[in-house]
Amino acid sequence: MAEHQARKRFGQNFLVDQAVISAIVRAISPQATDRMIEIGPGLSALTAPLLDRISQLTAIEIDRDLAGKLRQRFSPEALTVIEADALEVDFAAFGDDLRIVGNLPYNISTPLLFALNDYADHVRDQHFMLQREVVDRMVAKPGSSDFSRLSVMLQYRYKMHKLFDVDPVAFDPPPKVVSAIIRMVPLPIDRVRAKNEKLFSEVVARAFSQRRKMLRGVLAPWVSMIPWDQLGIDPTLRAEAVAVPAYIGMADALHNHGLSSLAAR
Repeated sequence: MAEHQARKRFGQNFLVDQAVISAIVRAISPQATDRMIEIGPGLSALTAPLLDRISQLTAIEIDRDLAGKLRQRFSPEALTVIEADALEVDFAAFGDDLRIVGNLPYNISTPLLFALNDYADHVRDQHFMLQREVVDRMVAKPGSSDFSRLSVMLQYRYKMHKLFDVDPVAFDPPPKVVSAIIRMVPLPIDRVRAKNEKLFSEVVARAFSQRRKMLRGVLAPWVSMIPWDQLGIDPTLRAEAVAVPAYIGMADALHNHGLSSLAAR
């Protein structure tokens, strides 16, 4: 391994298992002209094999030392290194039909997934390595204990496939958890959408804010505005038992009552 001390504040665990690296690259299936962005390239475990297959890659790296190593190893014509926090990057500036990949730092994975949600219209697909429990929540079905706000918000926007698990021994230093690879493909433009997506997001967040409470309790200030029977929703259900279309229906009902935000009441 190269002389670089993994930094806890950046959540660094470097992928070193060549078989796993090859499996990830095969899953991504990079093509020569792809417009690809790698988040958190680290010691270039994925960067190098990706650049064997594509002509140009943009890498976003927060660690100044690692960014410097990347610039030394690869030509600027092949690799554009952006030294920045991925949470603060405007991905729309890279254009459209983006392919985003990365071994995401576990300490920012959930906020980063929510941030990338805003750029889904610019993305062809995303392949990420994440903590397995996060991936399990991303793909969870209604009624399971893993179904969460993250499940609803990402399934509203993406079709997702859990590809395979990655054992801790594939990393240096090994994390204390099992990882997993996920493929995220934005849903088409003609997908079912909420009339007010900000309101939809607020309804989902409110519903999951008190998971033990029934919907009629956690949404008590707005319960009379929601046509429960018409939407086919049992108001005695808890948030994790309700599918994405039902959340769209509840948000649209509130929108039809003139609400632009839950904070407005």
